[in-house]
Amino acid sequence: MSTATAAPRRTSPYVAVLRAEARLMSREPGILFWAVGFPPLLLVILGLIPAFREPSAGLGGLRTIDVYVPVLVLTAIIMTGLQTMPPVITGYRERGILRRMSTTPVRPAALLSAQMVLTGGIALGSAIVCLLIGRLVYDVRLPQQPIAYTFALLLTTAGALAFGALITAVARTAKVAAAIGSAVFFPSLACAGMWLPVQAMPDLMARIVTLTPFGAAAQALGDAATGAWPAWSDLGVVAAWALVLSAAAMRWFRWQ
Repeated sequence: MSTATAAPRRTSPYVAVLRAEARLMSREPGILFWAVGFPPLLLVILGLIPAFREPSAGLGGLRTIDVYVPVLVLTAIIMTGLQTMPPVITGYRERGILRRMSTTPVRPAALLSAQMVLTGGIALGSAIVCLLIGRLVYDVRLPQQPIAYTFALLLTTAGALAFGALITAVARTAKVAAAIGSAVFFPSLACAGMWLPVQAMPDLMARIVTLTPFGAAAQALGDAATGAWPAWSDLGVVAAWALVLSAAAMRWFRWQ
């Protein structure tokens, strides 16, 4: 009497790539610190400044720390989008890994999508940690429009990943990708309100800044955090930038 042996379950190529990339990323403590640990740590440091915990008339009665929580949420997304993914994918192209993958059942697109999923997850995880620290340590209210805040957060993450994909497309080497990411990173932080919150900027400056992807995102996240529905113009600017940057990345991206 013969017995049937169940065939072993086969893992899809995409899941296998996702697991492998997750293991590789877990072995890079520097990347994880800057992507996950730096924004929450900076929030703790800013919260230690007594003046930041006092209401400000220039901010409509809000405390500076109340305004900086959405800014640091956005910082986490910018940092991961611009500085985490591009050097990794560009390094794979530089070493010929993408070219060699083209001869296997695992397509290079699976690697790119896995990196985007991991990077987006890291960004959102760091953002959630910032929100929790703000609430538990400094009594910052959680977003009063959670649906709008979540929508703006996901849209912003898509825009940051699209920006990172564009850097990946145009950079020939990992060092060039890191240099471009750093060069874009600091102006992006300025637009996001790191040194001067968008809500406190002069009107003309605020109008100009909110035409940039992260300036508009800062305004949308700030509005949702304080209980107002974000202006559709701000959400539209973020969405438009995400679409344009994605199209440019697809146009110029090369696997080898």
